[in-house]
Amino acid sequence: MLRPLLRRDYRLLFVTLLCALTTDGMWLVSVVWQVIHMGGSATSVSLVSGAASIGLLVSTLAGGVLADRVSQQRILFVLELLKVAVIGGIGALVITGAITLPVLMAGSLALGLVSGFYFPAYSALVPRLVPPGELLAVNGYESAVRPAAAMAVGPAIAAWIIAVADPGAALLVAGAICLVAALWVVRIRVPQADGADADQPGSPLRELWEGVQYVRRTPWLLASLLFASLMVLVTVGPIDVLLPFAIKDQAHGAASEHSMILAAYGFGGVVGALFMAARTMPRRYLTVMIGIWGIASLPMLVFGIAESVWPMVIAGFVLGVLFEAPVVIWGTLLQRRVPRRLLGRVSSLDFFVSLVFMPLSFALAGPVSQAIGLTATFALAALIPIPLAVVAILAARMPQDELEHPLRDEDEDEDDGEVEADGDDVAGGEVAVAGGEVAVAGGDAPVTPTVNAPPPGRTVG
Repeated sequence: MLRPLLRRDYRLLFVTLLCALTTDGMWLVSVVWQVIHMGGSATSVSLVSGAASIGLLVSTLAGGVLADRVSQQRILFVLELLKVAVIGGIGALVITGAITLPVLMAGSLALGLVSGFYFPAYSALVPRLVPPGELLAVNGYESAVRPAAAMAVGPAIAAWIIAVADPGAALLVAGAICLVAALWVVRIRVPQADGADADQPGSPLRELWEGVQYVRRTPWLLASLLFASLMVLVTVGPIDVLLPFAIKDQAHGAASEHSMILAAYGFGGVVGALFMAARTMPRRYLTVMIGIWGIASLPMLVFGIAESVWPMVIAGFVLGVLFEAPVVIWGTLLQRRVPRRLLGRVSSLDFFVSLVFMPLSFALAGPVSQAIGLTATFALAALIPIPLAVVAILAARMPQDELEHPLRDEDEDEDDGEVEADGDDVAGGEVAVAGGEVAVAGGDAPVTPTVNAPPPGRTVG
């Protein structure tokens, strides 16, 4: 499973991913607590977080097109330098006392734009450095380290620095980490024959539309993406925007307690991803995937009622397990059922569609909580995904579909996968690694998606 890390160039790329995710986690905690230090409300945090998700949403599809036409290594290098300027500049303004809420929003928007270009380029570069037979292993442990870095390591580093200094110092350290990542990127040796293609057939818009049409006529894929979009709408805002206020007002905690809960989520994500990666593909893979995601938000009930930190920590761990375990199924599912020639576009649309409602989720979280209270808001976020999952499973006839298209483990190493009913290209063989997540996530997270989408998971990050 760890064989790809023995390859020098992928190992360098993997280090840059860890740096990117860690700095995303540091930004998440630092900017939230900077807003709180400035006397801001949940609505203020919504504005800052929403700016990041808008930037991510705007740049994602363009990032996918650019990654197919320009050196991905060059894209990553430029983006890391931009992150140094943005994060380091915001940190300097915080330390000098010149920071304002509009400046934080502008910085968050810029980082969202960067992330929209970053992850398509990263995902396109991976198969150039790793043989096709090792891509599933890459998908498994990248799914594990994403929540760990974005939700555990990054927030923990930021919380420690905030405790001994202030959010500005944490941001300066994050900027320095981005500089290290840029230096690692330039050391990667990309095979010349596998460089970015200069001659691409067809118009980018026409190729993108072909991907949209494929999603539209593939029920399991369309239903999964619509479900993910609505789940992001109801869960990401409460987690990213309201959780710090629940910690402060109900549990009387601060940045360190916030980082503990995010770390618990991150470690839960590691456990969930590794557990799922170590198992065979479930026979009812669609039902299992959507079903787990449907109940994944139930631990959020605890965030709305707990009066101490430790129940929130436990809830965060369970949340991480349930959100991240299905990500491994999803990544493998795309690789084995989507035609090779469409996989890049479908993955980009997956990322885009999962982010559509993220800005609205951030924008609504604060006002809704002020109208009905934190407890009721978290309760709605915890319960609404359950009926959404049931509707998705039944509307797309997923139980019948998964029996008609079994994904047997003995087929994993074959060059040819299944042929879709509509007659498109054969799936299987060399594929690109699916990016993130939920976002959720934000991841990152909750996918909780944030600056790095969840994660999208989540993207929170």
